[in-house]
Amino acid sequence: MTIARLKASLLVLPLIVFLGLFFIWPLWMMIATSVQGGTVRLAFPATAVAIAQWNGDGLPSPDVQAALIQDLRAEVVQEVFGDAVRSLNSQQAGFRTLLPRTMTALRNAGADATPKLERIDPRWSQPSFWLALKRGMPAYTDANLLAAVDLKRGDDGTIAHVAPDMAVNRAIMLRTFIIAAQVTLACAAIGLPFAMLAASLGGWKRNFLLLAVLLPLWTSLLVRTAAWMILLQDQGLINQILKALGLIDASLPLIYNRTGVLIAMTHVLLPFMVLPIYASLIAIPRNLMPAAAALGARPWQAFRHVLLPLAMPGLLSGSLLVFMVALGYYITPALTGGAGDQMISSVIAFYATGTANWGMAGALGLFLLVPTTLLYIVYGRLSRTPLGQA
Repeated sequence: MTIARLKASLLVLPLIVFLGLFFIWPLWMMIATSVQGGTVRLAFPATAVAIAQWNGDGLPSPDVQAALIQDLRAEVVQEVFGDAVRSLNSQQAGFRTLLPRTMTALRNAGADATPKLERIDPRWSQPSFWLALKRGMPAYTDANLLAAVDLKRGDDGTIAHVAPDMAVNRAIMLRTFIIAAQVTLACAAIGLPFAMLAASLGGWKRNFLLLAVLLPLWTSLLVRTAAWMILLQDQGLINQILKALGLIDASLPLIYNRTGVLIAMTHVLLPFMVLPIYASLIAIPRNLMPAAAALGARPWQAFRHVLLPLAMPGLLSGSLLVFMVALGYYITPALTGGAGDQMISSVIAFYATGTANWGMAGALGLFLLVPTTLLYIVYGRLSRTPLGQA
């Protein structure tokens, strides 16, 4: 490597380090956490060795039960034990009370006593709990990835659907994509005419319209969402104006429902739609529309056959950008939506901070990362497409 290339490499080294520390490494940790299953093995090391010899039929041998008793009597870091209990409970409901109760009973019984586990709790006589314990022992597991799409491994190792009352992740994921698509359509319906108007004007009028679009970007997201909460209340400014104009008699339900989510998110994300469209429109020669009119095209025909195709790269880029950002929104749906309007980001936050189940949070984040990455690749290709090839 020549000295010139070495110097050039040193110039981009800070950028590479920044991307590695704040982008690649967090993504890798999320992926690794979603498939990591060594928490149970770490809390029950003797059981992990003994239960590996069990074929899964009936109840395990007395050696496996003796190993579990040994692990439960041994001193273990409370945080490690808690993580293991949460991991097992996500596969088989009941471990959250079963393991602490068994541990307390064994330690109170004394080191010389050898009580039978099923006498401490009858659930130890059910093979499903032992099978869940066996499935939780490998260092890597697909349990979180399957649970993220409402699937699980059955007692025979086959993949099956979870119980209907537990199948919520796929419904929330579908709701997330639907809300993101609705916000994208609303932003496109508002952003395209607005960008056309801004591109057709000049001087201070254009600057005023662009300032109106950019101003929300300079305001905190939490402040903007809180402002919409005030405006959309039953006695808020919007309902009061509509009543004063005689358009409605009773207050419209505009908050804590899907309407409030769409209104607030559309306002927040509208600049990401307007700016790409405006960038495409400003590059179009101004004489094209008059030329189309001179050739006999009506205004709608000129828009459809001349202006819209040339603005399509900006419209597609803005739509993809809005859709990608909307997929990961958390604050706005959480504050303006109801229980049936929460998006997948709320579930990820619940697993990360509410239950400290980082594996499940990472698995849900991974399923959100994959479509976002694909859309980003498409957005990158569209943003590099020359105007003449659109």
